[in-house]
Amino acid sequence: MHSDLITPAHLSRCALIYVRQSTPHQVLGNGESLRLQYALRQRAVELGWHAADVEVIDQDLGESGATAANRSGFKELLARVGLGEVGIVLSYEVTRLTRNCSDWYPLLDLCGYRRCLIADRDGVYDPSTGNGRLLLGLKGTISEVEMHTLRGRLTAGLLAKAGRGDLALPLPVGLERDPTGVVVITPDREVEDRIRLVFSTFLERRSAQAVLRVLLARRLALPRREGPQGGLCWRAPTKNAICRILRQPAYAGAFVYGRTAAARPPDGGRAKVRTRPRAEWRVVVRDRFPAYISWETHEAIVATLQDNHADYRRKGTRGVPRDGAALLHGLVHCGACGRKMTV
Repeated sequence: MHSDLITPAHLSRCALIYVRQSTPHQVLGNGESLRLQYALRQRAVELGWHAADVEVIDQDLGESGATAANRSGFKELLARVGLGEVGIVLSYEVTRLTRNCSDWYPLLDLCGYRRCLIADRDGVYDPSTGNGRLLLGLKGTISEVEMHTLRGRLTAGLLAKAGRGDLALPLPVGLERDPTGVVVITPDREVEDRIRLVFSTFLERRSAQAVLRVLLARRLALPRREGPQGGLCWRAPTKNAICRILRQPAYAGAFVYGRTAAARPPDGGRAKVRTRPRAEWRVVVRDRFPAYISWETHEAIVATLQDNHADYRRKGTRGVPRDGAALLHGLVHCGACGRKMTV
């Protein structure tokens, strides 16, 4: 096996084999794919490289090719190509290198500048030539489109299941699934009573801070779940924990999907998660779970929490006006109703 594109200048440098699989499950369960990728050593020898000059980069096993942010192996490959140490980069298919055109085309530019070849199971390409760059560009574009197509199929199935309320999302403490998968109120009466106490106290006092004071005065803890599938634990109450309970639509019997949205920054770093406004929730299926409170009560509680929010100047709500030189503003509460005193 030989290619007319390979010159003595290429053979004087090393050959790099890039090995990657997208998930740890694929690494453990798809051994044939790994075998084919490591077998590229023989392909490099057949192309003219000495076995001692063939190196394998496999640090990115279990990492997705959608971004280069967490792939130390891909960054090492770029660095060594940039230093002029590499004559050819071999990958079983270009999707192993990257599935993102914003990473793919800089690699082509760098390989073209350093006269480094790229090879896959279909052939050898020279990114410094128009024809080679065209073919590699098409392969990279198709790879990115394929990723979006696969993701779209998975998302469509997930949304269809969520639309029926059948998607098994983690449940808040106080709700559990029985052995048949049906959601029920927890059989732990202490947990159930504590959740009901939070709601009843809020409906009486109309303030999350007032609920916190009641729990602290009685030295009552709140049940928590340690992680999505973790066990039950009891922690000291906090205002944030109380607000999470009060805003949780599952306690009103509703299945909700799409309360948050993730956006990855242009530099390929960690995705940032933001909370969507209630009007933008993707799926809301009412009367799906056994309820602690009615949906109407849930909406009234959320409206009260929003009205209590300290955003006085912009929204004109009952929240305390924070700006100014007033003494103790936001700290003094009415003894009769427990609300913060406002101007």
